[in-house]
Amino acid sequence: MKNFFASRIDEFCLEGFCFYVKRDDLLGEINGNKARKLAFLMADENLKSSNIISHGSAQSNALAALSIFCKQRSLNLIFVCEKLPSFLKENPHGNYALAIKNSALILENLSFKHRKDMALSLYKDDDIFIEEGIAIKEAEYGLMLLAKEIELQSKILGLDFDIFLPSGTGTSAAFLAKNSSFNVYTCACVGDESYLKRQILKLVGDLKNLHILKSAKKFHFAKPYEKLFNIYKKSLEAGMEFDLLYDCLGLMLVLENKDVFKKPLLYIHQGGLLGNLSMLKRYERKGFFL
Repeated sequence: MKNFFASRIDEFCLEGFCFYVKRDDLLGEINGNKARKLAFLMADENLKSSNIISHGSAQSNALAALSIFCKQRSLNLIFVCEKLPSFLKENPHGNYALAIKNSALILENLSFKHRKDMALSLYKDDDIFIEEGIAIKEAEYGLMLLAKEIELQSKILGLDFDIFLPSGTGTSAAFLAKNSSFNVYTCACVGDESYLKRQILKLVGDLKNLHILKSAKKFHFAKPYEKLFNIYKKSLEAGMEFDLLYDCLGLMLVLENKDVFKKPLLYIHQGGLLGNLSMLKRYERKGFFL
């Protein structure tokens, strides 16, 4: 089994709570949970297809990661999103700008009920189809490697961890928990807890060591919130940058539920910091500045 990942573990303190951070943000061009999810493709040295087809948000970390992978392998990426805002078209930035630079073909869904339907209509037999957010069973390969890596680091450090990582589709948390003896905690960042549970059950079934932390307040995905922005600023001041979409909500829930963790906490950094460029623009338009 090829393991080409090795991210370090750093100590970190936020608002007086000290924990450990698995620095998956430092894995390279493709980093964070997208690097783990795409490990099965990275390990395929005899990739036959010339086209990868996927769908999702025009500012998604998955788009950026897939565009980098396709550029590295001289593959074509065809990515379907919903109608693009005119501001983004005229002022490309963040993950969208990187994907364009990497020659991804980004198509707007203007006629299908859902962008996935349009993406599937473009699929041919020799193509590789990747679900939104890389929420596919093949992603388990990289999360299995992550579980083994954490187990080894745990022994080296002499620490028995509780693990936390925020979730979109729940793919990373589900496959990590499935392949780990540690308790794994997560939270819903895109949909609500019911959506996250359905996604996890679809992927792996019920897992006794996977726990979902709930927020008393509903946070709408990609909407600017002062509380999340303050956590972002405090993290920067403490010496580490986190993702505004997933990590800041995750960190907020870690701080609100720190008594839940019975063992030293290992926080898996989700990477994808390029996406902060577009989110920071949204915060600036709302009057929030660093």
